[in-house]
Amino acid sequence: MDTLHRRGLLAAAAISALMPAAGAWGAAPPPVAATRAGRVRGVQVDGINVFRGVRYGASTEGRRFQPPKPPTPWRGVADALEFGAQSPQVSGGDGGGLFRSWANPQPDSEDCLFLNVWTPGLGDGGRRPVMVWFHGGGFSVGSGSSHGYDGVRLCKRGDVVVVTVNHRLNVFGYGYMGPSAASELADSGNAGNLDMILALRWVRDNIAEFGGDPGNVMIFGESGGGGKVSTLMAMPAAAGLFHRAAVQSGSSLTGLTPEEASESMRKLAAACGVAPDDAQAWRALPREQLVAGLRKAAVELRPVVDGRALPRHPFTPDAPEVSRNVPMLIGTTKDEMTLLLGGRVPSSFRATWDDLPARAAPFLADVDGPETIAAFRRLYPDARPSDILFTIATVRATRKAAITQAERKAAQEGAPAYMYLLNWETPVDGGRWKSPHALDIALMFDNVAKSVSMSGDSPEAQKVADAMSDAWIRFARTGDPGWAPYRPDSRATMVFDVESRVVNDPNREERLMFADVPLARVGSSR
Repeated sequence: MDTLHRRGLLAAAAISALMPAAGAWGAAPPPVAATRAGRVRGVQVDGINVFRGVRYGASTEGRRFQPPKPPTPWRGVADALEFGAQSPQVSGGDGGGLFRSWANPQPDSEDCLFLNVWTPGLGDGGRRPVMVWFHGGGFSVGSGSSHGYDGVRLCKRGDVVVVTVNHRLNVFGYGYMGPSAASELADSGNAGNLDMILALRWVRDNIAEFGGDPGNVMIFGESGGGGKVSTLMAMPAAAGLFHRAAVQSGSSLTGLTPEEASESMRKLAAACGVAPDDAQAWRALPREQLVAGLRKAAVELRPVVDGRALPRHPFTPDAPEVSRNVPMLIGTTKDEMTLLLGGRVPSSFRATWDDLPARAAPFLADVDGPETIAAFRRLYPDARPSDILFTIATVRATRKAAITQAERKAAQEGAPAYMYLLNWETPVDGGRWKSPHALDIALMFDNVAKSVSMSGDSPEAQKVADAMSDAWIRFARTGDPGWAPYRPDSRATMVFDVESRVVNDPNREERLMFADVPLARVGSSR
């Protein structure tokens, strides 16, 4: 090395020694966290440490329909910079445009057991409440990567840790192989929920490194995510892994019986060209062929009351004893069905008084249809036919399920249930959607700016988001969202609006019209 070069290196070293530490003038070094399987490298976003695509389970490729396994440990530092693959699925659509700003599709793969973590601190002994989100989309579509689920603002607002989870869906997560299946396939009808339980075990074992408290974990989800939360409440293997639960527009009171699940698999088998009881053929089918069969057959696949992983219906005939000590937050939006029905059948918005009875018929079983429609018209004399249609459908299909779940939880006389109702109406599309299914996601995550296609971006929307996100954070921290528990003698309900307030038994007349009839069974989209 010549003298000039040596002097240059010495000068550079001297200048470097005088410079501030890395990150003092520019970007901070990327955050690194140690999990039991290995170290992961994330990114910082607005002061929050973000880890995307952290592996919590081994690939299920080659192990289709089997329970999940923990990941194989790795050496070095694995990048957790991008969201992981999502379960194979049929496209869930964009909800009539409402979901457009949330879209963040990822590649499909049977190697899909990944989760994402947002946290204000790492290894600081913070013991923050942990909020674990299970995405919607029924048990069929979706992932934890939606922009609507971004955890930065919730973390900053409440000093909490947010986790979102990918797991197996549809036939990959709930393809029931039958009671005579080989032992490794005996839990096939609940594999997706077993994935979630593995994710909760990952949280238990690792979240302290991310500044979270493994003894204060809340699970929450909307629509299908609420159904997942409802089901986990009845699964013995999940006991002790979570300590609060929020069910948003997804109160699932029953699972599929083995007979119902077997019938769905027979229909899917016909669409896929396999024998329904040929487990080897099911496992050998290319995933693209399975997804094509799902698209063709449009069958219902969700958790199965198999006497093993799910020994009973989640909330029928009563609340499950295994989660007696877990407080619950339960609720819906005011106009769920503008999306769930109107988003799928746009002509619903053009309903007339003449065709209303036929359109409302699926939601009027077991009641006097003409008299019920007449009663709603008396209750809302200025309503349009579509308003009456969506209100009847919402009360029968979603609000009744939420109230029933809260009643059964309250009757257990264990931990309390708290009820809410979102009344605020989104202004998007001229206000036609009112307070649709999934509107609460934008508000509860405090993600109005990331949800303009759903909520718009107005001071009113932010005011409702302030109230809802604060309530969810308080519930995560204490098990009490800030109002009285739900009891049949008072039915205290927080009604979220520009001016939020507690109302005892809101919309009582609507509730009483369907109080003594069975629940309607309809699908959910988010």
